[in-house]
Amino acid sequence: MTQNQTAQLKLGQTFPLTIKRLGINGEGVGYFKKQVVFVPGALPGEEVVVEATKVHPKFSEGKIKKVRKKSQHRVVPPCPVYDQCGGCQLQHLEYTQQLKEKRDIVIQSLERHSRLKVEDLNIKQTIGMDNPWSYRNKSSFQVGTQNGKVLAGLYGLNSHKLINIEQCAVQHPQTNAAVETVKQVLQDLQIPIYHEKTRKGIVRTIVARVGIQTGELQIVLITAKKELPKKALIIEKIKSRLPEVKSIIQNINGQKTSLIFGEETFNLDGSDFIQETLGDLQFELSARTFFQLNPEQTVKLYDEVKKAAALTGKEKVADAYCGVGTIGLWVADGASEIRGMDIIPESIQDAKKNAKRHGIKHAKYVTGKAEELLPKWVKEGWKPDVIIVDPPRTGLDRALIQTILTVKPKKVVYVSCNPSTLAKDIDVLSKKYKIEMIQPVDMFPQTSHVEVVTELKLK
Repeated sequence: MTQNQTAQLKLGQTFPLTIKRLGINGEGVGYFKKQVVFVPGALPGEEVVVEATKVHPKFSEGKIKKVRKKSQHRVVPPCPVYDQCGGCQLQHLEYTQQLKEKRDIVIQSLERHSRLKVEDLNIKQTIGMDNPWSYRNKSSFQVGTQNGKVLAGLYGLNSHKLINIEQCAVQHPQTNAAVETVKQVLQDLQIPIYHEKTRKGIVRTIVARVGIQTGELQIVLITAKKELPKKALIIEKIKSRLPEVKSIIQNINGQKTSLIFGEETFNLDGSDFIQETLGDLQFELSARTFFQLNPEQTVKLYDEVKKAAALTGKEKVADAYCGVGTIGLWVADGASEIRGMDIIPESIQDAKKNAKRHGIKHAKYVTGKAEELLPKWVKEGWKPDVIIVDPPRTGLDRALIQTILTVKPKKVVYVSCNPSTLAKDIDVLSKKYKIEMIQPVDMFPQTSHVEVVTELKLK
């Protein structure tokens, strides 16, 4: 790009823009004199007047000053703090259109990050929700004070201002009610609230998690110190106002960090965990157990994995990045043996417990990296027919991709939460694998996130 092209936009300049598509973070994308401009809140097909808020050599960012031509799919977001909070990016887009745009985000990622012929791929329509609201089973809200009043919510988009959230539209009503109640208890008892700048005060975060199928509720108070004043009173008031509470936990995090949980966890009252059900499987969720945030869509996602794996009862299955074993257990009835691995020892302990609880004797779980364990197992004579991978946003480890290409299982089922890394990874795997189908699933309605199940078959 030549110098005079990049110098055309200046900070604060206003200019007209036609929005061509949605970006991976849910923002509108348009081109001004060949330079890409990202505009949060703008929708494909809209003609907007934009003010440049950031100018980089390769792209610019802008904010909407005026919408000249509105998308027919634009709706009024129901959430009063939608524009400040930043937790949802697409509440202003009608839901059926969100599903189409998410499929398009997958297509764009493949076009940008792979050499695959996108028009030849079987990319299915996004699987959505019947009711795309109130689906999140867990909230982690930071606590603060303003004019002596206790607030709980999230820090605003790109700011350090705490946005008080009373009724989050994507949270389960039970978690919303729980946070409001706990906030009131802290207020009534005048419990010192942690202050980020001075690092004084006690309570930092309220975490509420509900078993959507069981109705059981867990409250976690995250505190800066172990001493929690009026502890017995706090417990008593929470229990009397929230009879469905099964578990009250304290976690201590005195560090200056953006991580929510610290290392020490104590049971204040009730059980260490709550129960949740996914299909025919039961899970015990302790305060720090990772569990999918949208159980209703998780069942649909795992059913797609099961369909893609198409097990007949004879296959050996490797479940890489197995976590607490959910996916492996979901497909266990069709496998002759399952071996799962994860680098987090607690997850492996939970996976073993979960397999035992469900009477699944042909599952084995080991702490370690898939790229190290698989070659060892192959040497010992155990070769998987199917590998299921569900990696973090960073995608598959390079070494694991090479391992898969060496071990050559008949099938790879790739569960992805990031279309960009998925595109890069399946591009490399396509040397030896044919991409049978790509199925987007909407796990987080109203946000720009999309999960994808991809079925790859050995050529």
